[in-house]
Amino acid sequence: MLAIAVLAAGKGTRMKSALPKVLQTLGGTTLLERVLKSCQQLNPDRQLVIVGHKAEQIEKQMKDHINLEFVLQEPQNGTGHAVKQLDKVLQSFKGELLVLNGDVPLLSSETLIKLVTEHRRKKTSVTLLTALLENPTGYGRVFANEEGLVKRIVEDRDCNKEEKKNNLINSGIYCFDWQSLRKVLPKLNNNNSQGELYITDTIGMFESSRHIEVEDTNEVNGINNREQLSICEEYLQSKIRNHWMNEGVTFIHPSSCTISDNCKIGRDVVIEPQTHIRGKCIIGDSCRIGPGTFLNNSTLGKRVNAIYSVISESTVENDVSIGPFSHLRPGSNVSDRSRIGNFVEIKNSQIGRSSKVNHLSYIGDTKLGAEVNIGAGTITANFDGKQKHKTSIGDRSKTGANSVLVAPIILGQDVTVGAGSTLTKNVPSNALAISRSKQLIKESWIKISPP
Repeated sequence: MLAIAVLAAGKGTRMKSALPKVLQTLGGTTLLERVLKSCQQLNPDRQLVIVGHKAEQIEKQMKDHINLEFVLQEPQNGTGHAVKQLDKVLQSFKGELLVLNGDVPLLSSETLIKLVTEHRRKKTSVTLLTALLENPTGYGRVFANEEGLVKRIVEDRDCNKEEKKNNLINSGIYCFDWQSLRKVLPKLNNNNSQGELYITDTIGMFESSRHIEVEDTNEVNGINNREQLSICEEYLQSKIRNHWMNEGVTFIHPSSCTISDNCKIGRDVVIEPQTHIRGKCIIGDSCRIGPGTFLNNSTLGKRVNAIYSVISESTVENDVSIGPFSHLRPGSNVSDRSRIGNFVEIKNSQIGRSSKVNHLSYIGDTKLGAEVNIGAGTITANFDGKQKHKTSIGDRSKTGANSVLVAPIILGQDVTVGAGSTLTKNVPSNALAISRSKQLIKESWIKISPP
């Protein structure tokens, strides 16, 4: 059996944030969620998160994660003290305990599988994950022999000058035999510079402790401040972009783009510079996105062209052109072969097949039929100061420039709206609707002064 415990109780003061450190985001996902996701392929029997600082906020954020147990550490008195809090909840548990850190979010599933597999194969009391770093400052040093047997671990602040020359570091990732660990936890003491209980002190208490080195040292990068967060983001983004380039996606200027690792991108997609894709986005084959485009939790069909635009929580079907400078707000659905053009805002609306909203328009809470043409500057006035109202425009209807449709209102099929009209009543199919004041001309309005 396997239990997983994630240490997530720290204050994270160096982040200088009102948000707990483990709820900071990386690639659009919180650090804690990333750590838990890396364990999924292990199929753990128990998943525990040790919380302390702002515990309620963390539990609320993770409420949708099933089979997740929270264990309170109060006060926060070191990693050894954190793991001691598991004694009651895992009292009858027999198996391995995988201890992870909530601020080490880049671990791959493959690395964790290798760690647990090696631990079970060697049948040691603990197997820890280590790394060889050029600059090991800040990390505990691991002292081991050539066979991988660990003699001791010394925290960086407790190392003497000679010990600090050792580049083999402790990543803080451990696979313990839980019952063996339970026996030595009461022996921990706080005789160190921090006055805390270190989980690393248990290593010297076991009959056998081993380590394995991680292949990619970036996986064990910890996050304690904003600078380290940005370093991890840069690494993650490079990894995501490289993955999609190997799947048939072209990036014109890769380093200027960011992508959530929850997105899916088809083949022959071209992503132009300064394009950012967040959340769970799906992009179909042969799309061209950007430059300067932002997508968030949206689905794009095939052969969509979106330039200098924002698309959020919307669906765009096939062969659609978006932009430049369009804004699709949540709830928008643009059907095949439609066009949303310059400085157009669409909100919570259905745009029918082959319809055009080419420039300078606002379409909100509206259903457009097929082959509708919305003239420049057309506005659906959907808000009366208290509530939103619906507009419906039938197939093949068209509005003249600078029209205002005051909702609630229904325009039938094949309706023509004269330019400059403000409509407040429904219009039947095949009708022409015009609402204008009579043009008035007053000559000699401006007196001409004599030369």
